[in-house]
Amino acid sequence: MSESTASLIKMINQISANNRHHGDDAQAAEQVATHLKKFWARSMKRQIIAYADTDGSELSPVSRLAVERLKAWYQPSEKTA
Repeated sequence: MSESTASLIKMINQISANNRHHGDDAQAAEQVATHLKKFWARSMKRQIIAYADTDGSELSPVSRLAVERLKAWYQPSEKTA
């Protein structure tokens, strides 16, 4: 795993931990995915999605859900780009 991927994993897990107050995991994941959509560069989003698709073992449960949500938002539009 690259250093940049490790950094993204650390960041998303921290964001997820900070959003646990939103209720259940699904609600927290929605908040995390929205944050990533707004503030992360496209390259960062692609990298965390690729990590989740190939391994994902270091992602918290909320982070995994958030990446799945992010993937659902971005992959259909990227196929047409």
